[in-house]
Amino acid sequence: MTSMTIEYRSIEGMGASIGRAGNHTVIADRPEGKASGTGLGFNGGELLALSLGGCFCNDVHYTAHELGTAVSRLQVTVTIDFDGDPLLAITATVCVQCELADGGAADELLARARERCTVANSLRAGVAVAFK
Repeated sequence: MTSMTIEYRSIEGMGASIGRAGNHTVIADRPEGKASGTGLGFNGGELLALSLGGCFCNDVHYTAHELGTAVSRLQVTVTIDFDGDPLLAITATVCVQCELADGGAADELLARARERCTVANSLRAGVAVAFK
């Protein structure tokens, strides 16, 4: 089993928080004027979509490496639909355009990347969340 831990801390004098994972950071916030938001960072829904899209992009490159090929262009667009009260993500759609450096078809590469995408697989299976 592998574990990963990140941390968010409030930014003094602001409603935003900074998230850290190792040497990497991201700002979580709300739109300017909403619940003390400053508009400096991503909201939770955007972070969810970015997580899904980023994970898939990484898996495309991991898979390409394993297959001995290279990606020359990759574009991933993620749309998440929300509904209910409290708001809940109900569907996520990932649209992909991919070109290989050798000009070949990317179908097998994309199929394998879809199978291994950690965030997509976790969302599909449902993730137990505990608040302590």
